[in-house]
Amino acid sequence: MVDFNLNINSIFAQEMCSVRSDLIPACYQGHTSTAILRQQVATVLDVMGEASAKAQGLKHAITSGSKLLNAENQTAYIMVDKFGNNGMGSVVGLLKVGRKKLFLLDEVGKPNEMVPQCVLDFYVVESRQRSGCGKRLFEFMLRGERVDPRYFAIDKPSPKLVSFLRKHYGLVHSIPQVNNYVIF
Repeated sequence: MVDFNLNINSIFAQEMCSVRSDLIPACYQGHTSTAILRQQVATVLDVMGEASAKAQGLKHAITSGSKLLNAENQTAYIMVDKFGNNGMGSVVGLLKVGRKKLFLLDEVGKPNEMVPQCVLDFYVVESRQRSGCGKRLFEFMLRGERVDPRYFAIDKPSPKLVSFLRKHYGLVHSIPQVNNYVIF
């Protein structure tokens, strides 16, 4: 779990919550000023984005507060442990999705310009992996986005994510792409 020097439970009132480009959690119920709240959410996104990048061996974070603030069509889903950090809450996972304009090859290799829903970043802290947290966060996102997992384009999935998608959603047969995306 990732602990912060702020009350995560006051920012994210529910175990799972979505955040869009305004950096205001959909589940927020507090009275903190908008500027302070946005700064706190940006800090959470920055730290989780860095943790995700480190876990995936990336040089730069895919997710940050400033990147989400400047992306109209992206949503970050945050999972928290309400009892962590002495009752102030800890962040357990991050899942970022959004639409991207891509050229994707179909089954016969024909390129098609599309704007599919994409999984852009997915990270669950190591100590909470293989405990169902990732599955619950992914399912929460699927309900929020109303998309079947086989219709996602996935940005450079790690071997763990490929295994996760195979195990939970039966996604086995990918269509090779010339970019970093994987489609099924």
